[in-house]
Amino acid sequence: MSKINPYTQGIANFVANLTYDRIPAEVRHRNKLLMLDSLGCALYGADLPWSQLLQQQLSQIDSTRTCSVWGTPLKLSAPHAALVNGTQVQGFELDDVHRAGVLHVGAVVLPALIAIAEQRPGMNGKEFLTAAVAGYEIGPRVGLCMGPSHIASGWHSGATLGVFSAAAGAARGLRLNSEQTVHALGIAGTQASGLMAAQFGAMVKRMHAGRASQSGLYGALFAETGFTGIVNVLESEYGGFCTTMSQSKDQFNLAELIAGLGNVWQTMQIALKFYSCVGTNHTTLDALREMEQERPFSASDVEKVVVYGSEVTVHHVGWDYVPQGLTSAQLNMPYCVATWLLERDCFVDQFTEAMVADPERMALSKKVEVRHDPAITALGAKFRHKVHVELHLKDGSVTRRTVESARGSEQHFASDAEIFDKFDKLASKALPRERVASLRNAVMALEQLSDASLIAKLMTP
Repeated sequence: MSKINPYTQGIANFVANLTYDRIPAEVRHRNKLLMLDSLGCALYGADLPWSQLLQQQLSQIDSTRTCSVWGTPLKLSAPHAALVNGTQVQGFELDDVHRAGVLHVGAVVLPALIAIAEQRPGMNGKEFLTAAVAGYEIGPRVGLCMGPSHIASGWHSGATLGVFSAAAGAARGLRLNSEQTVHALGIAGTQASGLMAAQFGAMVKRMHAGRASQSGLYGALFAETGFTGIVNVLESEYGGFCTTMSQSKDQFNLAELIAGLGNVWQTMQIALKFYSCVGTNHTTLDALREMEQERPFSASDVEKVVVYGSEVTVHHVGWDYVPQGLTSAQLNMPYCVATWLLERDCFVDQFTEAMVADPERMALSKKVEVRHDPAITALGAKFRHKVHVELHLKDGSVTRRTVESARGSEQHFASDAEIFDKFDKLASKALPRERVASLRNAVMALEQLSDASLIAKLMTP
């Protein structure tokens, strides 16, 4: 193992040498379900305002027409298609999340990889799935290495970590060797950026995943030509990813980058969302859902809701709600709790521009308190979404519920039928019913495809 870059090289060796047969059957099946979910999210996001603005502007400045913009008849160059498609996957807070690694994985891996499949016809389904797994495995490991302090210090982890997942998937899709893959990671890593302040209402938050996917695609394509990157991008003591994006050296753990690589599959730790809001809010919403099932109550019965969570939960979602657009509404816990109390759900129909400043919702959000529980923070990143929820009713009663993991999480992963149902609901917004079924069947029978670019064709109306 290299003394200069043992971790970057270790990752590159895994990516370059990964084969379909080395991936356990359960991991292959799970990955197909995860991919299907992301594609459904992208199709739902195709006509959202931020997606349309990017589509329109990039169509004007980009005359290349080789890669599909999913859910639309548009085509763009590969990098710009990756930018838009990644934005669409992450466009409405519906997509997957590796909670411990703090990364939306499909949104960064698939836009780059599918663009490669379109540009290089003939990549079969087994090769495509292998490349996807390579991407899904790497970004979360960088997140585990960085720990919760990365996002707590203000970096948007989905954007910063995402470049490594995108580069890994794209490198494997191009069949780069391990040396080229080191450079792909090094080119992608130096482009890593994304600021958490974007969560407070800015459209640009939606674009972070697309930009990360684009950066990873650039990394792989440039490395293929011999262009070089930072060979010790993760390890370098000065200017490396880990040292630069951490507040101190004791806040990251390089060993996490390759721990169990090839034996422990991070793909199995990726969760799916059944609420249309940031994943940090889901355990609290589940707690309320369980309480209501045990003892029905209405929003008018509520005196207050107190949520005890990790430091990341408090900073990420616990701020006082102020109307600043859909993005901030979906990322704010008091608003989402108020929405659930009023409507008993937090899915796509519950978030519209007209609801952002709804007086009833805003008033109810003031009854939600988010407090730091140091004991939860001390448990580490894997438990950062754990919450203790207290429901205080006007009759003086108090109900308490602790939830460690949400519906659809790695501990309570959804059934195939639940995932298909979510996909069908989301994809049917952009595609006719017959096309939705064809796309679902193609993804779930991916190994039988002689050319994976069919996936992109099926996502065109």
